[in-house]
Amino acid sequence: MVRFIEESTKHVDKETGNKSNTDVTTAKKKVLQDLIINNGGGLINSWVDSMRACSPTHLKSLMKQSSWLKEHPSALEMFEEILHASEGKQIVMFLDYDGTLSPIVDDPDQAFMSKQMRRTVRNLANCFPTAIVSGRCREKVYNFVKLTELYYAGSHGMDIKGPEQGSKYEADKSLLCQPATEFLPMIDEVYQRLMEKTKSTPGGNVENNKFCVSVHFRRVDEKNWSDLANQVRSVMKDYPKLRLTQGRKVLEIRPIIKWDKGNALEFLLESLGYANCTNVFPLYIGDDRTDEDAFKILRERRQGLGILVSKSPKETNASYSLQEPDEVMDFLQRLVKWKQLRSGA
Repeated sequence: MVRFIEESTKHVDKETGNKSNTDVTTAKKKVLQDLIINNGGGLINSWVDSMRACSPTHLKSLMKQSSWLKEHPSALEMFEEILHASEGKQIVMFLDYDGTLSPIVDDPDQAFMSKQMRRTVRNLANCFPTAIVSGRCREKVYNFVKLTELYYAGSHGMDIKGPEQGSKYEADKSLLCQPATEFLPMIDEVYQRLMEKTKSTPGGNVENNKFCVSVHFRRVDEKNWSDLANQVRSVMKDYPKLRLTQGRKVLEIRPIIKWDKGNALEFLLESLGYANCTNVFPLYIGDDRTDEDAFKILRERRQGLGILVSKSPKETNASYSLQEPDEVMDFLQRLVKWKQLRSGA
């Protein structure tokens, strides 16, 4: 089933993050590629089937690894090609957190990055403007990363803040963008209701990510997935201004506004002064379905490139691939070394 909705696209003020009264609102019908579970068992079953299909066994039957790698080659193997494409341009780094800088773990509160990865990201930020773009609450991501020189975009880009200190690329120390502030009371209410509704499901985990809510299935027995999804749907039917999307063994509850990781990428580029520049080269590395919004923006702009982190073939708008966080770290370390050699460091 495909559901059509009306969405408003509004300008967000770069300095305040508030929607302007003079915004031009364009309403258009958009086919939601995200799964919206609001219409009974059929869509619940579709979501459960989709989650099962995300296993490597199912995917490899649909798409051979070797064939997929021809279209999305290893960013490590094609490192020189990527450098050539960025020649004469300012590289700007965008990094997802879970599954990119840290391994995917059963308990989301234990998704710690290694000391070596933290050191690598710190060195990266000394060479290039660097942002973490995550579905997590911005404060949670910062507590995992603990680097003040980065830009942080939490809640799938709905909560953006500039570096606290130490960045050579500060656009504005007061940089703050929160386009979904009006939804905070509703999000808190939904979080409380979901906590109560799902408490009977062993392994279920409801996470408050400030501007969105995440319901994790990773520790739930597969036979209970449909029950948990139905519990979420029963709450969501009372909130038409929120939408439900699917991630990696997680359901995400978000406001129905036209704002995602792709919009966050464009906002940060504008804040850094690269809105209409041809000499900028954004590099976005991520592993989740929500990162596809950013990959798509880069393809549409014909600027920079996306790198998908995955051990298995997936439909993606990314140009290159890396298999796991260890490969991400290797790639970032090579970038740092290349930049330091060019700078004579």
